[in-house]
Amino acid sequence: MQGLKLKILRKLQQWSKPYFDYKNGVKVSFWASGIHHVEFEGGNIVPENCVFSDRTKLGFRTTLGTNNFFGGKVTIGKYCQIGRDVAFHPTNHPISFPTTYVNSQLFGGELKSLKTEKPITLGHDIWVGHGVIILAGVTVGNGAILAAGSIITKDVEPYSIVAGNPARLIRKRFSDQSIEELEKLKWWDLSDQELEKNKPYFFKELKP
Repeated sequence: MQGLKLKILRKLQQWSKPYFDYKNGVKVSFWASGIHHVEFEGGNIVPENCVFSDRTKLGFRTTLGTNNFFGGKVTIGKYCQIGRDVAFHPTNHPISFPTTYVNSQLFGGELKSLKTEKPITLGHDIWVGHGVIILAGVTVGNGAILAAGSIITKDVEPYSIVAGNPARLIRKRFSDQSIEELEKLKWWDLSDQELEKNKPYFFKELKP
């Protein structure tokens, strides 16, 4: 009986949070919005309550978490994993004018033209933890880890771990030599067949 209840529950969850096949192996929740702004490279997963408000590019096999918010122009590379409740904020309200209020209820929203925008760029193979906020103009290097709850206000070097508010460098993931090797390998550009040949390398532990 317990097994039957679990099966019914799973069916109800699938029914209430359905996905549809978009194209090129992309799966998108019916509860995501602004999909027309997104350029998909393929193999992407967009779960419920993700919002895209401007041009966004998602690299090959990059996956998102629920409640991701893209508030402007964002480019994300291949094989990235974005946690839940992550927000990208490429735009800023004006701070050197009499008001920061740019809502349509003041002058019909004409003050929106005073907002500034600096695109956000993430490289490949990046892990973004739960609840991270990434601010305007930030570039994150390949292989970086953005710890849960961090607020990213400045660029992050490749294969670095950052955490905090504002985020600061905790340490590099690997030695400079290993980082150089990974940057040259560019495994995210390899075909599935080439990746299979290099599979043993991915089970090799690299030291800091």
